[in-house]
Formats: sequence, structure tokens, C-alpha cells
Amino acid sequence: MKFGIIVFPGSNCDEDIYQALQHIGGQVVKLWHKDTDLQNVDCVVVPGGFSYGDYLRSGAIARFSPIMQSVQAHAERGGYVYGICNGFQILTEAGLLPGALLRNNNQKFICKNTYLKVATTDTLLTHGLDRKRTYKIPIAHAEGRFYAPKELLAEIEANNQVLFRYVDAHGKQGADANPNGSLNDIAGVCNAKRNVFGMMPHPERAADARLGNTDGAEILKMLLQKIEA
Repeated sequence: MKFGIIVFPGSNCDEDIYQALQHIGGQVVKLWHKDTDLQNVDCVVVPGGFSYGDYLRSGAIARFSPIMQSVQAHAERGGYVYGICNGFQILTEAGLLPGALLRNNNQKFICKNTYLKVATTDTLLTHGLDRKRTYKIPIAHAEGRFYAPKELLAEIEANNQVLFRYVDAHGKQGADANPNGSLNDIAGVCNAKRNVFGMMPHPERAADARLGNTDGAEILKMLLQKIEA
């Protein structure tokens, strides 16, 4: 599995995910946002950060970078695309993922550990994860509240497109466990074809024993096990 990490002006988690994927055995290259060559990668990774300073809306400018046309074509061919935090925002802005990420319900930037439960194992990103356990993964965002109109939200749920939900340390959903007001406690979704993924929490920040948490590495390792259609 070869990964390509897009670097936008303002990306600040590109090196984190680069190191995390290398650490678990992935082949990784960086892709500049003005380029159009994806270098034959299997999975494009759109990292976290503050692309273009988060002017207008988070991800609203980055989605027009030249490389995004190649990412769109890659996804349409069935190639994998994975967005984390700002990357998730960019993918929703580009129409590669359903829904939108709005301002947190407390109108503040939130940086802390959260707990996730796997909502589906029917994707590359989640296929080998344990649905009975919780994963401690940090967040760092001001616009992470997942929103979709009622009909679209029902469609996402019916199609089993929710990847992760926010829970408490004991695995229970509820207002106290939801850090930003996301509808249905949604922390990540995939597209209908199940080859494009987005999540607000940062697994790359919980992928090294020296950080005291390797739950994120367990998630990232799923990407190494390429599933052929």
C-alpha cells in the first residue's frame, strides 16, 4: 500500500501522518497541492491543519487546489482517499464525502482526548477493528460538528456509512461524550462506494508508544491491508 500525503499552505499535520504511516510499515510520499501527479499511490491522505488559514470556511479554498482534480479522478476510479480533521473538511467541501463540518456547538476550538467506537467494519479503514472496545483518539478543531440535512443523514445511516461515533471512556454515547455537537455523535463517515473516508479525530497523534497511546496506530494499520474489489 503506497500513500501520498497532500501538503497545502497551512497544513500542520502532514509530517505527523507521514511519520505515523512510515512507523507502521507504509510506503509514503508527499504531494504538493499545486501538482497533479499522484505518483501512483493507492491511498491519498489529506492531512489536518489549517489549509489557507481556514479563511472563508475550513477547506473551502483547498478544495480548488490543482491536485484535487486528480484526487477526484482517483476516487472515481475506486482509489482510496482518507481525510483527517481539515482533510475531512476539504473532502466534504469537494463533495467527495457527504455532509458538512460546522462550528463546534460551544463556538470554541477544542483540543483534547476523545473516545470513539467503531460503527461499521465494512470498510478498509475499519474492517479489522474491535466494535466492542473504545479507542482513545485526540481532537483539535473549531469546526468539527458533523451536520447533514435530515434526509441525507437518514441515507448515511441507512447505508452504514458512519465509521466512528463519539462515546465516553466506557463506550456509552451521550451529550457528555460528544465534544462538538455532531449529529448522531458522528466522528467519521465514508462515501457510498466505501473508498473515501473522513474523520475529525487525529489517529496520527496516538500512534507511538512514546506518546503514551497507540490506539491511533491500530486504526492506521487497517489501511495497510489493501482490500481488492
